[in-house]
Amino acid sequence: MTSTLPTLLVLDADPPPRLGRLTGRARIEHTDAAGLADLLPGADVLLVWDFTSHAVRGAWPGEGPRPRWVHTASAGVDHLMCPELAASDTVVTNARGIFDQPVAEYVAALVLAVAKDLPRTLELQRERTWRHRETRRVAGTRACVVGSGPIGRAIARTLKALDVTTALVGRVPRTGVHGPGDLDRLIARADWVIAAAPLTGQTRGMFDAHRFGVMQPSAVFVNVGRGQLVDEDALAEALRRRWIAGAALDVFAAEPLPGDSPLWGLPGLVVSPHMSGDTVGWRDELGLQFVELYERWAAGRPLRNVVDKKRGYVPGH
Repeated sequence: MTSTLPTLLVLDADPPPRLGRLTGRARIEHTDAAGLADLLPGADVLLVWDFTSHAVRGAWPGEGPRPRWVHTASAGVDHLMCPELAASDTVVTNARGIFDQPVAEYVAALVLAVAKDLPRTLELQRERTWRHRETRRVAGTRACVVGSGPIGRAIARTLKALDVTTALVGRVPRTGVHGPGDLDRLIARADWVIAAAPLTGQTRGMFDAHRFGVMQPSAVFVNVGRGQLVDEDALAEALRRRWIAGAALDVFAAEPLPGDSPLWGLPGLVVSPHMSGDTVGWRDELGLQFVELYERWAAGRPLRNVVDKKRGYVPGH
């Protein structure tokens, strides 16, 4: 009796994942966004390799059976969640663990770069201008990290190594983590306010005119979570009016950031193209993580990184 191999459908991005270890263990099909809806009913597993795509949201509510397991090669799951997927029996997993330390290092680099005025130093070098300045001391400053998952915790650990006093804010207060009710009080005292929260109904737009108004004039805001955590118009106003000292954004409501966006020219704003977690070899790590998860799934063992589809993240941290 011949066994039927599970069908693994990959929503592709370039370069594609390296799945050689699954040869003979899965029937692998590749698709782009346009072909996803037609192929979903025949898939046992869906790998969302193109984690910038919102195609799953549009394709999932269609007719026919749906994959028993969906894995996204990203920490966030907001790009694929729709009511039908959330209500289904399909298991969703994410890439938790891959990006924690790289993002933390990137945040530390931004904090140091802003404190030491490195963007202006590079500008002056290009102008061949010698201009001595004084810069800020990082040790002894305060940070508030919003988002208590693995990435937020890695940011807090890394900043503490720089002798930054760090408070962590999560959805639920617990030992070492403040709750949402403490957020305004903490950001009012912080020199660095760092957004690393998942995008949920509770976090969408949480950094608005009120929150930027609470921050002290010397504060710097950093977002490595999701662009939709921030009211970008309110942030622009806060920077223009000097309500805060500066900001660094690695994520935006619209990506790529349009060339005519006013954010490009705002005073005190550092713009980077959603790269905080992307270190050399990161795609290979993502592929290996999925292969190892697939092997667990095929063996009937419990999957790791299972997302609570109602909350929008992996619980238990």
